[in-house]
Amino acid sequence: MDFLFKDRKDAGHKLYKYLRQFHFKNPIVLALPRGGVVVGAEVAEELHAPFDVVIARKIGAPGHLEFGIGALSEDEIPLFNKETSAYFRPDHPEIQRVVDEEIEELHRRIELYRDGNDLPDLTDRTVIVVDDGLATGVTAAAAGKYLRNQKPEELILAVPVGPSQVSRDVLENYDEIICLHSLDNLRAVGLWYDRFDQTKDEEVIQILKRFH
Repeated sequence: MDFLFKDRKDAGHKLYKYLRQFHFKNPIVLALPRGGVVVGAEVAEELHAPFDVVIARKIGAPGHLEFGIGALSEDEIPLFNKETSAYFRPDHPEIQRVVDEEIEELHRRIELYRDGNDLPDLTDRTVIVVDDGLATGVTAAAAGKYLRNQKPEELILAVPVGPSQVSRDVLENYDEIICLHSLDNLRAVGLWYDRFDQTKDEEVIQILKRFH
């Protein structure tokens, strides 16, 4: 398999080279931590745009947490995947326990990455949400649902790589989806990177300090 990107910085640079053809009105770039922060920082720097993070957390199926059945963002309102919600009752106590744990982690990250502060005012801005790739898309969808209520003029999801068929949850929560490489055989985002090490909290904080 040929890699599309050397690492997340390379992916961010290539994503920017595509995005620069658009003339965004008053843009701000928001990344999905953690991996999306490295990609998003490259985009924001090249666009000379403000940069911050929007937090969203996957809700995993009880006993199989790697299998995402939904997600939530900073409004703390779960968004359950339309394709899987028929098999998992959102009001089940085990699912509520997972939701509570993810809300706790969401609070931790807001405190750690933004010192507990709210996002900047997004009213009438072009908001570009960046991640290192799109798989099921449920966390991106939850972030989009939350950001829509902040009254942006345009809400865009931009990723280096993703599936050719994007889920309804994502399509319904963004005005536009920009994917540099849309693949029929995505399988996993990390397969398309030569280096795809886990991004650590310390790296996220250092990147954010450059912009703040």
